[in-house]
Amino acid sequence: MRKVALRLAYDGTRFAGSQWQRTGRTVQAELELAWMRLAQERVRATFAGRTDAGVHAQGQVAHIETITSHPAETIQRALNALLPEDLVVLAAWDAEPDFHARFSARWRYYRYLIDPERVPLPQLRHYVLHHPATLDVAAMQAALQVLEGEHDFAAFAALHGYTGSTIRHCWRSTGQWVTGYGRNLFAVDFVANGFLRHMMRNIVGTVLLVGRQHLTLSGFEQVFQSRDRQRAGPTAAAHGLTLMAVGYAHEALPNPVGAELAHPDRRG
Repeated sequence: MRKVALRLAYDGTRFAGSQWQRTGRTVQAELELAWMRLAQERVRATFAGRTDAGVHAQGQVAHIETITSHPAETIQRALNALLPEDLVVLAAWDAEPDFHARFSARWRYYRYLIDPERVPLPQLRHYVLHHPATLDVAAMQAALQVLEGEHDFAAFAALHGYTGSTIRHCWRSTGQWVTGYGRNLFAVDFVANGFLRHMMRNIVGTVLLVGRQHLTLSGFEQVFQSRDRQRAGPTAAAHGLTLMAVGYAHEALPNPVGAELAHPDRRG
């Protein structure tokens, strides 16, 4: 028995999520089906993190316990020949026996993209939230800074049926401009040791209230400290969110880099 780790990228548009479900197409089901065709064995893929329907990934990590003798390079090449076009294996390697895609992960990095322009760009419709508004970017950046450190994130989580700890450690919480298809997009970057269900999307929905000056920085802090989901903003749409990377003990924290704009503050 050996343990093979995989780094995955997928377009979440046509997936009902990453984890296997009784109904709906999932990343896990597609990966396990391709593995069965490759190695003639039924396996269970374990993922570093769960992504919802419509959420994308370019750095998801999974591991599979297998008896196949195929080299890791062959596994990557063969899986990519068998998988659908919206799911690829970026890398495959032999992991240590005690490696676990989820429990060995030290950090996870998510990015949420927002297009504040008046008219949307069709090419971005599945990957970027079109939110036409004049945004107070400085206020949004200040609100995001409040989230760095170890905190209780209950105010930004869907907690129905959840009984575990809501405390997480956030290493990076930033907002910056990036470019895509020649358009200026606002990226919310968040690096933490773990995420509660809908946590990232609820943070974005609340930070957008700050950006539109419907919520003050002080009000944002009060919402955060309240631990009350009802006081936070709406859940931002899934399609603007991407799991960028998952890091393990030997990997340094990512340092998200944006692009300079001629007008970095869109307050009119």
